[in-house]
Amino acid sequence: MNVLMLNGSPHERGCTNRALLEVSWALNEEGIETEILHVGSQSVHGCIACQKCSETGRCVFNYDLVNQVLDKMETASGLIVGSPVHYASPNGTVLSFLDRLFYAGRDFAFKPGAAVVSARRAGTTASLDVLNKYFTIAQMPVVSSTYWNMVHGFTPQEVEQDLEGLHTMRALGKNMAWLLKCLEVGKAAGISLPAWEEIPRTNFIR
Repeated sequence: MNVLMLNGSPHERGCTNRALLEVSWALNEEGIETEILHVGSQSVHGCIACQKCSETGRCVFNYDLVNQVLDKMETASGLIVGSPVHYASPNGTVLSFLDRLFYAGRDFAFKPGAAVVSARRAGTTASLDVLNKYFTIAQMPVVSSTYWNMVHGFTPQEVEQDLEGLHTMRALGKNMAWLLKCLEVGKAAGISLPAWEEIPRTNFIR
């Protein structure tokens, strides 16, 4: 089993990475492999709703890591997305990345997902709410912890002082590992995934 982790911070070794590392260590202790990809410093184009991904399962913009992450999600057991808080929201790069990733993605359903955010002070719960919506629309079980999945600090060294935040990250890792193992046991016992039902697309005009 393996969990893919996306670092959406522009700083590869910043506060968001420190939080993800704590989750990663907890997962590794439970025998779950992890990979952290740094996507936050890239120039990421927003989704243009061209619908091509509905035909190919991949995004037409092929210059960043979106399609590579889609490839990795074919075999990944779970996904964790980390972002700093910018103006009480995940940063723009993360949002553009996830818009395209989830719009094109076909390998997300029933794989556990979790969001992690870092902030100097505030905006964390609003940012978590935004990120969790990607998981819920993709039928991904959202993994919880002992508090909201956040750390506080302006530098990684300050995050080290947020003992409760780091505890929250470790608990998140352990909870995700537990859920992944439960899913494996269920699969081995012959418990099948829910059957797909075609979605009746409606709008508010007709």
